[in-house]
Amino acid sequence: MKGNWTNFSDLFFSSGLEENSTERTQSYTLAESALIGLFLAIIIFTAIVGNVLVCAAVFTDRHLKRTSNYYIVSLGVADLLVALMVMTFAVVNDISGRWHFGQTFCSIWISSDVMCSTASILNLCVISLDRYIHIRDPLRYDRWMTTRKAVLIILAVWCCSALISFLPIHLKWHNPNADMDPIDRDASICVLNLSPVYAVVSSTISFIIPCIVMLSIYFRLYRYAQKHVRSIRKQTFTPERVYGTTVGGKQSGYKVSDHKAAVTLGVIMGVFLFCWFPFFCINIIAAFCSTCVPPLLFIAFTWLGYVNSALNPIIYSIFNQEFRHAFRKLLFPRACVEYCSQRKINKQKTNSNANKSLLVTTFEKNGLSNNCQQNKDMVTEKITAL
Repeated sequence: MKGNWTNFSDLFFSSGLEENSTERTQSYTLAESALIGLFLAIIIFTAIVGNVLVCAAVFTDRHLKRTSNYYIVSLGVADLLVALMVMTFAVVNDISGRWHFGQTFCSIWISSDVMCSTASILNLCVISLDRYIHIRDPLRYDRWMTTRKAVLIILAVWCCSALISFLPIHLKWHNPNADMDPIDRDASICVLNLSPVYAVVSSTISFIIPCIVMLSIYFRLYRYAQKHVRSIRKQTFTPERVYGTTVGGKQSGYKVSDHKAAVTLGVIMGVFLFCWFPFFCINIIAAFCSTCVPPLLFIAFTWLGYVNSALNPIIYSIFNQEFRHAFRKLLFPRACVEYCSQRKINKQKTNSNANKSLLVTTFEKNGLSNNCQQNKDMVTEKITAL
């Protein structure tokens, strides 16, 4: 999400320094441009591949086709658009020191930057809220959170993101001195001059409010998960827990799954703050004092925010077993078929052994004595035949 400037030339121009076109385009040497471009290209490639895998996994894996994962798809789309529509052009703009794509696309690019970055942050907020509702009341969640409601929530996120990006930027509500905008004077500069009011309002909607909501939700989730962990440790082994067919077994499964979800959400929250908090702080400062922000610092914090779009799918693949399995099926289909077959065989053996142990235990509890040893042997033979 761009602030007051998009590259070094914007800073020089906005500061009133007399720099000619040749000087502005020589921000880096050829070797520096190659190294920086390679590093940024790796970030873009990681963001594209990772988010495509996340979206493809949800649509192709039947275990991931849940209402709650629709928000993850929306997050993946937002991060994918950041990589395709924002970062790719930002690389050329920041390395070359000038804008090469025309003034019409400049407004579209800046608006897309604000919209997609905002949508990514708001989707993270919605995911945390959805997880909190699911953990607090999983039974009612399935009845309350329908596909229609999920779609409406996702549409609201994207509409809100568009309203604070495309509308004010294209109508030039963000800049009280629109007639003095450098965009109208130099076609090689793509710059967004923010008024202090717009900088504060947009940062509040795009970051401050979602950040407060996410921190509050995660704190509640963490406390709730800790209670579940203590409850799990107090439980003793029972035959019902082997099958997971009783209410207690299901609740235990919910607790383990929800605890893992809370940990994943905490990591996502920590990465989110690390990536976006520095940018929004410096963005507000730059709106009030354009000469107080060093050029390199502003560009570095901008790209640090972009990195969040590449890290989200990595976090899901590390902490979510279902996503890991779906990624393996997409990337290594042959190996996954063999793995799934062997896993199915092992699972059948485990269930068979559990059935044998449970049936033998049941006979022993029903008073099977030494006088009935012959009957017990007959039952054992039948069990072995399973």
